[in-house]
Amino acid sequence: MTCFVLHTHLPYVLHHGAWPHGSDWLCEAVAECYVPLIGMCDRLLDDGIRPGLTFDISPILCEQLAHPDFTELFLRYCRDHAELAAADAEHFRRQGAESERIAMAHTWQQWYEDCAEMFTEVYGHDIVGQFRRLQDLGAIEIMTCGATHGYFPLLAEDVSIERQVEIAVHAHERHFGRRPHGIWLPECAYRPAYAWRTLLPVYAYSKPLQRESVESILQRNGLAYFVTDEAALRSARPLGFVDEHGQRTPYELTYGGVRKRLDERSAMDVFRVGSEHSTATASVFTRQTETALQVWSGTSGYPGDADYLDFHKKFTNSALRYWRVTDNQADMAFKQPYVPEWAENRAREHGRHYAGMIIDTLRQRRAQSDGHAVLTLPFDTELFGHWWFEGPIFLEEVLRSLHAAPDTATVTLGDCHDVVRPDCLVALPESSWGRDGDHSVWMNDQTQWTWEREYRLEFQVRSLMEKHPGHRWTSQMRRVARTMMRELLLSQASDWQFLISTGSARDYAEMRFHNHVEDAKRCCDIFERLAVTEVLPDDDASYLEELDARDGIFEAEIDLYFAHHG
Repeated sequence: MTCFVLHTHLPYVLHHGAWPHGSDWLCEAVAECYVPLIGMCDRLLDDGIRPGLTFDISPILCEQLAHPDFTELFLRYCRDHAELAAADAEHFRRQGAESERIAMAHTWQQWYEDCAEMFTEVYGHDIVGQFRRLQDLGAIEIMTCGATHGYFPLLAEDVSIERQVEIAVHAHERHFGRRPHGIWLPECAYRPAYAWRTLLPVYAYSKPLQRESVESILQRNGLAYFVTDEAALRSARPLGFVDEHGQRTPYELTYGGVRKRLDERSAMDVFRVGSEHSTATASVFTRQTETALQVWSGTSGYPGDADYLDFHKKFTNSALRYWRVTDNQADMAFKQPYVPEWAENRAREHGRHYAGMIIDTLRQRRAQSDGHAVLTLPFDTELFGHWWFEGPIFLEEVLRSLHAAPDTATVTLGDCHDVVRPDCLVALPESSWGRDGDHSVWMNDQTQWTWEREYRLEFQVRSLMEKHPGHRWTSQMRRVARTMMRELLLSQASDWQFLISTGSARDYAEMRFHNHVEDAKRCCDIFERLAVTEVLPDDDASYLEELDARDGIFEAEIDLYFAHHG
């Protein structure tokens, strides 16, 4: 079985700038990834082929796609880019540029016009609704993620993880009409149960305090499986076996072939994750690194092919792309004109080649093991269309080729989980899918200050909730608490530390993190005064209205969370 998992997420950028950092990221993803991938799924269905993809779509992304302001924003984006392409064509003609570049400018103009038409006439301005339609047809599975993509292992309190998960589950149900069965842990970041403390200078969390495992929180919220990286599984410790009723057989009591399954664990097996000290478990699918690398590597993988559209070289006037990779080590000055027909042919050729690689990999595993062979291939959705423009063509060819092959199927994680019913129990180490498999991308010298501030904010919010329990709140206090909680959630997005560490949008990420923290702190102050005076001054009321207009998300879910935990 082959399980493609597409991690579909963007931080909250609506109402927070446009270009070069902001809502253009969202519009790019819709135009270059989501619209083409939805179209791909529909073409496959028309030909009697079930895509069998698993999309995890983060709740914070859904909130933006479903926001009433998004429609006009996206249509304007398409209109502006079509006009830029038309201007490029005229400029290239006057300059006597290569015919390929002039033709590509016209192609871009038509591409954006077609995208706007598809979004309006076929998809009814509703991208989330299109994913839901595909889900309801049984074509795909949709999993959830952390509400705002918070980095679970580094959050200071279990309640912060619980909040990220619980709000995510309820938001998912609102958008997709059913509760999710699986979750993408943000950054594939996992933490077992242990006595955790921070080494940062934040006194409230400086003493070891026993923390819950991630799977305990997932199980409590009805989530049965997640994805991890291969390096984490290699370091996992076998615990034994667990049956469907939760009864365990310890590792030391397992013998023969049973013990061999634990000792020779593979990324192509599905395991249960748990601990000695808890009955909670969740199943884990593991990225098979070698096979996945062929797709996501820009140097040794398919996207670095000479004929594909070069991502980095952009025309100054429009930021549109007119050149092919040519040589992924070559200077930008030596890039050659892009030829769409060449690129499409290469994408289909690579798709067939990758399908063959998948079939061979599964065949080899079946020869080695009597159990189910499960090839889990998770990728960022933005790889297919944004980073690698021809990616959707490639993926469609892979799915068609696998469908045509005997004894090969692409299945969703949920379908696979129902068939495999994993029973081998392991203790997974603290890990992520970042560099070196640890937290260093998100916790380092450049980002330490963000965690110090975030921990102080977590403690301030928790103290405020304990001091003023929900049954004492007035309607105004509840409104302020909702806004405060929303800003806390937005500050917890792992994207801010990632963008700081990679340097891709450092100033923007630092500004966004700082602003959300400061807004949450001011809401704490307003809440505290309201608890005493029951008076909301005009300037505070105006401030809250501005915040709600800018960041008005998860209102029902936060209210439901307060109702459950007030």
